[in-house]
Amino acid sequence: MSSDNPFLIRVLCLLLAATACHCQSHAADWPFWRGPARDGHTEESSRWSKEAWLPAEPAWRATLGVGASSPVVVGGQVFLLGNADGRDVLRCLSAADGKEVWSVNYACRLYGRFHEGDEGIYSGPSSTPEYDPATKYLHTLSADGHLNCWDTRQNGKNIWKRNLYDDYQVGRRPKLTRAPLRDYGYTSSPLVHGDWLLAEVGSTKSGTVIAFDKMTGKQVWASELRDEAGHTGGMAPMRVEGVPCVAVVTQRNLAVIRLDGDKAGKTVAVFPWVTDFANNIASPAVRDDCVLVTAAYNQNSICKVKFTLKEARELWRQKFPSKVCTPVIHKDHVYVAWQKVRCLSWETGELKWEGGTIGDPGSCIVTADDRLIVFGKNGKLSVVETAVRSPAKYEELTAVDGLFRSAAWPHVALSDGRLFCRDREGHLSCFVLPR
Repeated sequence: MSSDNPFLIRVLCLLLAATACHCQSHAADWPFWRGPARDGHTEESSRWSKEAWLPAEPAWRATLGVGASSPVVVGGQVFLLGNADGRDVLRCLSAADGKEVWSVNYACRLYGRFHEGDEGIYSGPSSTPEYDPATKYLHTLSADGHLNCWDTRQNGKNIWKRNLYDDYQVGRRPKLTRAPLRDYGYTSSPLVHGDWLLAEVGSTKSGTVIAFDKMTGKQVWASELRDEAGHTGGMAPMRVEGVPCVAVVTQRNLAVIRLDGDKAGKTVAVFPWVTDFANNIASPAVRDDCVLVTAAYNQNSICKVKFTLKEARELWRQKFPSKVCTPVIHKDHVYVAWQKVRCLSWETGELKWEGGTIGDPGSCIVTADDRLIVFGKNGKLSVVETAVRSPAKYEELTAVDGLFRSAAWPHVALSDGRLFCRDREGHLSCFVLPR
């Protein structure tokens, strides 16, 4: 091949660039709320082995400050948000050994400014950071409304910031049922969609969901829906009749909002969903044009809702709710971890099996070898067979309890064989699973 052939040289450059891009988006990363595809799945194996699975001691531990924010792992680095001494602290640690690479912090209340109730069982940030592979920026949201953009390539340099309470005059959530009032501040993880950063602002004057330019933080559009923000872990992208949308559980509704062109921000449909204490907690779970919404409290159910561009229609409702764990949809089944691990039929919601003891905290992920890694209670970690391997009964392969002393509200994360487990007091343990 001639070295002076400009066409061949250009082709080689394009191939090298494509290879570099592929390497930067490593399959082992856990860059978003609920993992690589935002759905509680991983392409990694559970690495289950009868001889040994969970090491007797973690590879390393870290103390992060209080909060229920979940770990985000990208390129061998783990990003974590917590609150200590009146400041929110964003830390970047080496995933291999836990050593700090950099950290940044800013003054922030321990609770949102209108906090009301349950202060003894939570504190600090609940929102999980959102990584943007295109810019290498990390976006965070505090309980008190601080929306920040950080450059991970420049040791967490702040690119832009704003406060949602201040900018949008958001007040305390209203009391909608006979249950006592609750307000936990901002809990929902922001979401990158193309050039936008979506945030569940919950402004009754401006909009429930607002899109910001992810490079500058300037508002691009606001949803026509103006419900108060709910208390969930995050929104869920979906497509309805081929149209890009986002599902969000507000204080009043399960809503689907369009994300396409000049119709961005328009409401597709709403499905009424009011819970005691405004406590839905579990995020919406999406497959195709259907959404699972679930809550204990007064709803005490899990519900499958089908959306078209004209309406929302309930397909089924079953009394097998989840309080904290967002449902994971896998093949023909749905899995939740609340009180017990439950397996439901995706088509009908019928209970297929249940078992184990989880408590109120809970999360689960489905691994590539058709197993569940379940995390709950005060750090109970277990491996459970999915219905692919055990269709008729609950089958727990192993369980280790009492890893922490406080509730395991944060969802577990798995990246490159490393399992990251955190409790609400900010203790993090990294376990290296056997190969």
